[in-house]
Amino acid sequence: MGKKSVCVVVLGDIGRSPRMQYHAQSLIRQGFDVDIVGYTDSPVLDDLKENATIIGVPKPFPFDEYVPRMIAFLFKVVWQTLTLFWAILVKRKSDIVLVQNPPAIPTLAVCWFYCLLVNAKFIIDWHNYAYSILALTLGSNAPLVKVSLFYERTFGRLADFNLCVTKAMKEDLNKKWNIKATTLYDRPGPQFKTITLSQKHNLLEKMNLNDFTKLSESGEVQLKPNRPSLLVSSTSWTPDEDFSILLKALQKYDESDDIYPKLICVITGRGPLKYHYQHKILKLKWKKVSIITPWLENNDYPLLLACADLGVCLHASSSGLDLPMKVIDMYGVGLPVCAYDFKCLNELVRHNENGLVFSNENQLALHIMTWFKNFPSEICEKQSRFCKEIDNFRAVDWHTNWMNNAYPIFSNDNN
Repeated sequence: MGKKSVCVVVLGDIGRSPRMQYHAQSLIRQGFDVDIVGYTDSPVLDDLKENATIIGVPKPFPFDEYVPRMIAFLFKVVWQTLTLFWAILVKRKSDIVLVQNPPAIPTLAVCWFYCLLVNAKFIIDWHNYAYSILALTLGSNAPLVKVSLFYERTFGRLADFNLCVTKAMKEDLNKKWNIKATTLYDRPGPQFKTITLSQKHNLLEKMNLNDFTKLSESGEVQLKPNRPSLLVSSTSWTPDEDFSILLKALQKYDESDDIYPKLICVITGRGPLKYHYQHKILKLKWKKVSIITPWLENNDYPLLLACADLGVCLHASSSGLDLPMKVIDMYGVGLPVCAYDFKCLNELVRHNENGLVFSNENQLALHIMTWFKNFPSEICEKQSRFCKEIDNFRAVDWHTNWMNNAYPIFSNDNN
């Protein structure tokens, strides 16, 4: 019997969908032929360029610039249905289709119909609920939200297998919709690891951040004793992350005593609210705090995290059932994290055990000030508080976890 072919579907930017790329890497490693279907705005991981077939889907025409929002939505769904179905249909026949949810409309219906046509297995990987994300902007009683909920539940029940990102989501799927799912926790990719001082120096110089390291007379890289502290936060600039919390906390930090060091905050990522917050940041007149918002290349982002002194995550979760990938990446490089608290965050971040949690700007400001008090002399001691727990998390990599939890689904003889 020949190798099985798996189609990984992301109706979004493949390069900004790390979990689905990691699925593809593990599938290739286990001998599957892999096609990846989605938008190709950003570069994918290097080994996928060589070992997987990347099939781009044309992005929708900007209908909302010309017609009312509801009509634009319908036109967009028709466009995505036709382009996605064509992309899946013209490639080689798939034995298994693995689809990321959300987005749900029209992805789940298109992939289910394709599986029905070619007798392939239909697997959904639940990252969140699409209807809960819609409810953030439309309200939970909006007709489109109710349609999305019905649609998601219907096609979720038609899947042959389901994966999800937390135990809380597994329980919710079962309780609410009678969907049985397997929890597959995210783990950092191999590119997220600790780095040398020389690598930190090269990256920081590339970013024109020259206040952190220096070269000695012998050419050895050294940390500057009077360097600023480096805070990093990554985001997709969406409504489920309230960045005003971070800005208010940094305002309090800027107004604090002189015992706290200068602080550079690097916020990475692209998304719909980026311009809004950049405009706010430009108006700030701070003495101790500087904010920069670069877009980093794939290879540079893990290096930046490894350079930082503290990470901040503002992901709030529309459903309260998913976990922020950015925290997992930070743990991958051994970076302690300060994360916004929500329903199931304790499946990943436990306060004062492997990180810090906050619920408002006052708590976040207090954490940042406590962390950077007497910087840099006490930073290593503070980081070491969480090192053991973070190292325990890092000990189980993505592929090991995937083999234990997901591989049995893909290797099932009935597939």
